[in-house]
Amino acid sequence: MAEQKMSRTALTAMVVGGMVGAGIFSLPRTFATATGPLGAVIAWLIAGTGMYMLARVFQALAERRPDIDAGVYAYAREGFGDYPGFLSAFGYWIGSCIGNVSYWVLIKSTMGAFFPVFGDGNTVVAILVASVGIWLFHFLILRGVQQAAAINKIVTIAKVIPILVFILLLIFAFKLDLFRFNFYGGDLTNGLFEQVKATMLVTVFVFIGIEGASVYSRFAKERADVGKATIMGFIIVTSLMVLVTLLPYAVLQRADIAGMRQPSMAAVLESVVGPWGAIFVSVGLLVSVLGAYLAWALICAEVMFAAGKSKDMPKAFARVNKNNVPVVALWVTSIIIQLIVITTYWSRDAFSLMLNLTSATTLIPYLFVAAYGLMIARRGETYAVRPEERRRDLILASLAVAYTLFMIYAGGLKFILLSAILFAPGTVFYYIARREQGKPVFAKTSDWVTFGVIVAAAIYGVYGLSTGAISI
Repeated sequence: MAEQKMSRTALTAMVVGGMVGAGIFSLPRTFATATGPLGAVIAWLIAGTGMYMLARVFQALAERRPDIDAGVYAYAREGFGDYPGFLSAFGYWIGSCIGNVSYWVLIKSTMGAFFPVFGDGNTVVAILVASVGIWLFHFLILRGVQQAAAINKIVTIAKVIPILVFILLLIFAFKLDLFRFNFYGGDLTNGLFEQVKATMLVTVFVFIGIEGASVYSRFAKERADVGKATIMGFIIVTSLMVLVTLLPYAVLQRADIAGMRQPSMAAVLESVVGPWGAIFVSVGLLVSVLGAYLAWALICAEVMFAAGKSKDMPKAFARVNKNNVPVVALWVTSIIIQLIVITTYWSRDAFSLMLNLTSATTLIPYLFVAAYGLMIARRGETYAVRPEERRRDLILASLAVAYTLFMIYAGGLKFILLSAILFAPGTVFYYIARREQGKPVFAKTSDWVTFGVIVAAAIYGVYGLSTGAISI
């Protein structure tokens, strides 16, 4: 069966579809809890600049290393060796799985506003309904990647409409005096730096998906389309997110927005136009989040497939069915998502936990990508063609590295330790892959050191959880 190719529009839809998911609908409350318009503008400037640098690194690498497919983790392997490559692939995959769980939690929480049996998305009924959804999507994707990508394009259009209506209605209801009153955070007591820092992991979460086109590079009609789709998707989504964050401050007091239930975008619109606003946004959210789930289930399977093909994961992950879908990778992904959904029953605030943990695990692969971009620009590799771009790429990659390191710091130790609890046992996949090839598990001393640090952090994390020092 010949592979169908994706146009630039379809790739852009993958980027927008991956980024506009659960996060954008929860932005008003998430930001209002932490800061006012001034802090929000600073946070978006930091996040937008940092993610733009990262997007430009993805674009440059897509053009300069077109031989590397599923670039998100493959760049780490190329630049830093097999074990860092594996950690990057595993981190990206497990982060995406956790992100998919956050979608189900938000879907059920949204329905909980109308049907109390769903509660905040972690009741027994909610978990059963989510489980049915997971497997319906699983079997849809097994029918073909391109078919699922075509559905994603339609869903992307359908979910942007409620967001645009929300923005337009709030522009009409804009009250300048209220916006001024909220500007410095109103009655918030902590300083501006702390306010901004508190929003950082959220901004990572809503920008995850910027590499959607990069993951699908093997399906692109033209390699140059990958970079162009990434930048176009970034501009569209950033504009929407900034407006969704700032406009509520002009129609309600900050403290009122902070007290709303998620999805807060529905509650904000309801306060402006009445009950139909909540229903309208909630329907948009359900379409949006189901579309984002589809995009991310595809990305999860694609990353595991590429890692199986390049022998960073057990070779079983490289198996495809007659529709060219990575079948083993998809089954393992769906089973992991199912298990994590069941654990939400015991979590106090499942949505926030999943959101922050997704951001923390996904920052590791992002850091490797930025560092690889910096490495080839410093060495001058591939710069025999268009050498004048080298200085620019060096600056972009340096800023992208600084940004990802700052994000990991802003996220805090708790999520680094929780990530290590997932990474340590995940190394079993790497062990299997190395044994299949008859290679030593860790070829370099640095791999042993890295593994030792991860195990130590995981043990400390488990100890923290068991004594209550770390709460979820």
